Amino acid sequence: MKAYKNLQEFIATLEKERELLRIKEEVSAELEITEVTDRVCKLNGPALFFEKVKGHKIPVVTNLFGSFRRVCVAFGVEKIDELAEALLNFMELKQTESFFEKLKIIPKLWQAKNVFPKIVEKAPCQEIVWEGKKVDLFKLPVLKCWPKDGGPFITLPCVITKDPETGVRNIGMYRMQVFSKNETGMHWQIHKVGAKHYQKAEKLGQKLPVAVAIGPDPAVIYSATAPLPEDIDELILAGFLRGKPIELTRCLTVPLEVPAESQIVLEGYVEPYERRIEGPFGDHTGYYTPQDKYPVFKVTCITMRKDAIYPATIVGKPPMEDCYLGKVTERLFLPLIKKFLPEVVDINLPWEGVFHNLAFISIDKRYPGHAFKVASALWGLGQMMFTKIIVVFDKEVDVQNLSEALFYMSGNVDPERDIMIVKGPVDALDHASPYPAYGSKMCIDATKKWKEEGYQREWPEEAVMTAEVKKKIDKIWKKIGIEEFLKRR
Repeated sequence: MKAYKNLQEFIATLEKERELLRIKEEVSAELEITEVTDRVCKLNGPALFFEKVKGHKIPVVTNLFGSFRRVCVAFGVEKIDELAEALLNFMELKQTESFFEKLKIIPKLWQAKNVFPKIVEKAPCQEIVWEGKKVDLFKLPVLKCWPKDGGPFITLPCVITKDPETGVRNIGMYRMQVFSKNETGMHWQIHKVGAKHYQKAEKLGQKLPVAVAIGPDPAVIYSATAPLPEDIDELILAGFLRGKPIELTRCLTVPLEVPAESQIVLEGYVEPYERRIEGPFGDHTGYYTPQDKYPVFKVTCITMRKDAIYPATIVGKPPMEDCYLGKVTERLFLPLIKKFLPEVVDINLPWEGVFHNLAFISIDKRYPGHAFKVASALWGLGQMMFTKIIVVFDKEVDVQNLSEALFYMSGNVDPERDIMIVKGPVDALDHASPYPAYGSKMCIDATKKWKEEGYQREWPEEAVMTAEVKKKIDKIWKKIGIEEFLKRR
């Protein structure tokens, strides 16, 4: 695992690895950076460093995590599965006293001594300070991404809050529309932990202190997107991913701490019961999220590095940068899901399903109705509750192979027998549900059916070649010369 001191060090490594392109032509933060980045994402291209942004002194970097190779470079591994194995070894599952409480995931303390964050007094992110009338969000190169967006949006913020009652910290990634020099929207959806902290503050009649770290190191950026249990500090995960503690510094105007090596920090608070129309916003679903009322973040102070870089992500129809971060989460948390559901063999969240719309699951089926049991259990695991369609396959099916998965789904399913529909919470960005954040979900059982499941015939045997013939042809395959023939075509 790799501990980058800051974003500058990560960018330098990407450049050395020929994974970053510097763009010297002047471009606008309004739409133009998005168009360039979108085209590059569709070509599976490099990270982009925009040196000249019209009307701004601060450069912009996009697409930092937009390939599997860059994700591996970010964490210093050859394959993401290496991280998953290490994470499982680092965490232990602990049954709480009450059977009905959730299983808790806690770090093994003997391994965790080097991952808990630590406080430093002097921080690069506070080399420049804008307070009072000097606060001006429009001096930052915040992107307007799509033509009908409601305005410029901060798209890669690490939003830091603390539970008003317990003091437990949370870091989430919630888009922020810039309303004025010192105000933004705070798009924390009702299911998010940041929203829970805000709701508690409202009931207490208090304003909620908020700090926004823009451009900490790669481990913190990823951890802000990770679907951790509510009582696990994202900075512990970040410390684990980088193999070194995150250095924090105290904010100047709010009682919070932020990563000391951040590029830019926004400090402020969200007033209770204050809402403002936010949006539209061209989202990762590929559609505009419509306007709605969200809390207002009042900025009291902006601090930054002297050499600050503004990182941003562009979302839209896949493939985009967030697709790769989603795959990291899929691989990283599969071993933990297996601890809860040992019958699960593999999971694939296809890009086409934009995270919450579709999941392919392979299982070691052991009894009738097993597929429906697994789907029900997955809907009860954190953010898996948002998954609109779960398709369950036998363990032999490679769910990472879309062609293979669709073949078995099409052939093994009788719609009347093999589809289960339930109602419950859905992703707030789901435009198809009849009500906001509430609708229906479906499990499709694509496993082989048993007589106990209503299948009264013999399940047909698959047409596959014998192992003996395969072995014989393997020996003469090169002599047949098909690869050479195809190369000459």
